Amino acid sequence: MIIINAAPLIPGLIFRRFQGESDYPHLAAVLTASQNADQVERVANAEDIAQAIKNVSNCDPYRDMILVEVEGEVIGYTRGWWQDGENSTRLYSQNGFLVPGWRRKGIGQAMLDWMEARLHSIASTHPPEITKFYQVNVTQYQIGTAIMLERSGYQPVRYYFEMVRPTLEDITEYPLPVGVEIRPAVPGHYRSIWTVLCETSLEQWGHKELTEEDYHEWLTSPLFQPDLWQVAWDTATNQVVGHVLTYIHHDENKQFNRKRGYTEEIGILPAWRRRGVARALISRSLQAQRAAGMSESALTVDSENPNEATKLYESCGFQIVKRDTLYRKPM
Repeated sequence: MIIINAAPLIPGLIFRRFQGESDYPHLAAVLTASQNADQVERVANAEDIAQAIKNVSNCDPYRDMILVEVEGEVIGYTRGWWQDGENSTRLYSQNGFLVPGWRRKGIGQAMLDWMEARLHSIASTHPPEITKFYQVNVTQYQIGTAIMLERSGYQPVRYYFEMVRPTLEDITEYPLPVGVEIRPAVPGHYRSIWTVLCETSLEQWGHKELTEEDYHEWLTSPLFQPDLWQVAWDTATNQVVGHVLTYIHHDENKQFNRKRGYTEEIGILPAWRRRGVARALISRSLQAQRAAGMSESALTVDSENPNEATKLYESCGFQIVKRDTLYRKPM
């Protein structure tokens, strides 16, 4: 059991560490209930939790997680980790979940405070010259969490939009510029596509350098669906110049009784921007999703994307439906 001195006085309330496989079903139940309450369309099972914990980086679940119980029932948990951020900063993030019936009772604040202390302890072992921040992502409907964070000294630093194209009818087909063609993505192309993906993601705010380990995780992801990808090639140099790495989350669609595809990982090399490549690839991605039986599409975009991506996506029929906020506090 973990002692938190400022914890609320609730009969049967305890805080404890992660105990391994036996906790997977409890974490899945908390995550699903919490996300549904926050209007996040996500359902998790024990297998999903096992896979997620297996793939965590810069986090020891047995030391960097805290679970909350009331009378033996797990009602919440939070996990902390660190990562390198933009401009040589280091970010100490946490992600907490609490079932709705136990919110606004001081439990969330106790979880936040404990994790801040844990992350501060980790940060004390890192080089002192690095600029360090606590970081938490908050969805549009986590109003109580946003208030708690701001009272604790956090400030919003970035906003992200979820955008949806509610229909896959009336898709305008745009021509590719001369000298560019779309080719099917085959295994011999994966490394070239990955190289361009790494390059086109460099401008993303908060970008971290992608590694060889990331490449192999990408190849084995259930959302790795190259049959849906739209990849543009320069016919003169035989090089990839842009991509839309479309995918369909079939389990999610089944759970929420919908037919949604995702128009994601949209990237164009700088020399080929403002020439219609992105618009043409997005159009073909939408057509591929429709051909696969989908009736809508979604994507996420940084509200401050330097290439005015939000306007591009709106011109392709996408509409903003939700905003997430990234909060930070100096350590």
